[in-house]
Amino acid sequence: MTLQQKIGQFFFPAVFINDTEENIQETERLIKEHNIGGLTFFHSRASAATNYETKKKVEFNDDSFQRLKDLIVRYQKCATTPLLMSIDAEWGLAMRVEKTPQYPYAITLGALPDSEIGLVYEVGKQIGLDLKSAGIHYNLAPLADINNNPNNPVIGYRSFGSNKEKVARFALEYLRGMSDVGILGCLKHFPGHGNTNVDSHLGLPVLTENLEQLLENELVPFIKGIENNVDSIMIGHLAVPALNDGKETSATLSKNIIESLLRERLGYDGLVISDALNMHSVSKLYDTKGLLEWEAFNAGNDVLCFAENVAEGIQKILKNATPERIEASYNRIMKCKQKAGLFDLNRTISRDFDFKITSDLNKKIAQNCITAIKDNNSSIIVFDAKNRERLAKISIYKSTDNPFFNALKIKLPSAEFAVESGNDLVTTNFIEKLAEFDTLIISLFVPKAKPLNNFDIEDSVLEFLGQQFQTKKCVLHVFGNPFALQVIPNLEKTIGIVEMYQDFTEFQEVAAEQLLEDTECKGKIPVVLSIL
Repeated sequence: MTLQQKIGQFFFPAVFINDTEENIQETERLIKEHNIGGLTFFHSRASAATNYETKKKVEFNDDSFQRLKDLIVRYQKCATTPLLMSIDAEWGLAMRVEKTPQYPYAITLGALPDSEIGLVYEVGKQIGLDLKSAGIHYNLAPLADINNNPNNPVIGYRSFGSNKEKVARFALEYLRGMSDVGILGCLKHFPGHGNTNVDSHLGLPVLTENLEQLLENELVPFIKGIENNVDSIMIGHLAVPALNDGKETSATLSKNIIESLLRERLGYDGLVISDALNMHSVSKLYDTKGLLEWEAFNAGNDVLCFAENVAEGIQKILKNATPERIEASYNRIMKCKQKAGLFDLNRTISRDFDFKITSDLNKKIAQNCITAIKDNNSSIIVFDAKNRERLAKISIYKSTDNPFFNALKIKLPSAEFAVESGNDLVTTNFIEKLAEFDTLIISLFVPKAKPLNNFDIEDSVLEFLGQQFQTKKCVLHVFGNPFALQVIPNLEKTIGIVEMYQDFTEFQEVAAEQLLEDTECKGKIPVVLSIL
């Protein structure tokens, strides 16, 4: 390869599964003309990861997975050097592709007892097998970020929790699961995106910690990953002035953070990949095309993820970089391609998804992560209310025809009500009907995983919950992000709170089993909540 062709290997532009033929042909041209190293797949140009203003509507396509497979075959045919195909699949292909297996969020896995860490390995392994069946070699996951800021708008549920040692152990098991089936992994977002309250898609978060504090906390999972030869580390778009001569420069553009800290001090010689270069925290910094790509490469990144100016970026690097630096990054990329089997003649693996394996695994996780935040003899009280015909069930943000209520029906028959939106509190007369009941089982299906606008729980719904907790004996089941508990009033007045983390069918059924049989809840909240 010429030096210019080697530089092409550093570029991983974004591609969209549900894109136009014109755009697909443009990608084919990039592959042929610039010898790019890989691609990073997203659902569509309207998806949240690429459409930060959320003005475009996402069109769902049941054929997305087949399109993904077909595109990978098509793009590989254009490539002189096999492409390293990457995707964000933190909780499985379902993060980007509909009708594919979905596994629990990292926060859910973080609720597992240490004795069940094998389930984290299984999640990594199954996700790896699912990616392999599509022709993808590289999962841009898991997060090594420590969830130590409840106001974090973007990390939250994607982190294994607030305990640095547990985050490190669980991230390594997830990586080991993927690695054992031949999929490359990535720890992100160095040097730690957990303690921030700005979404780096939109602006630049600033960490106020100094090096000693970072070494003590944020950097621990990354250091453990380096000790265990992690395939790659993604640099986050966040500023750490203490590491950068007081300047608020994004880590992705900082030699001090990548070269001095990560490479020299921490001794990492694996692949370094930038976070997506289309994110507003960095994409708006340079007017000249290709300059951002050069600055990111010059700072120490080997792979330029979501590079939008491939031709110009290649020329800038060719003009400014030393041949030694180009060789070093090129060799790291080739080493990863070799490990992923890209140069093996028979590298295509075709396999159908086994949704039963996914379901069985999700059920085991649900059985072990179910968390009792509060329990004042909940089961005894609800059965007593049932016997007195004073028990009712309320489903918030889902109809009453849900797996949780259906599983309770035979042993705990009672009146059922649904609040599918705040309007139902005004337009129906069910609040009057509640007067005859003194005990409530309330299932809250948290609308959004991110904390913006109180997780999309309407004020009227929060007010309604607060009133019920004060006036009736309430057992609350939360199917969603546990941080949502922090916005709910009067929780201390409940008789029971059970956190389930996900609304999967398996999680709802396990919640019902636990209530009916009054079994032990084995999980533990993996983050610090101030609620009771």
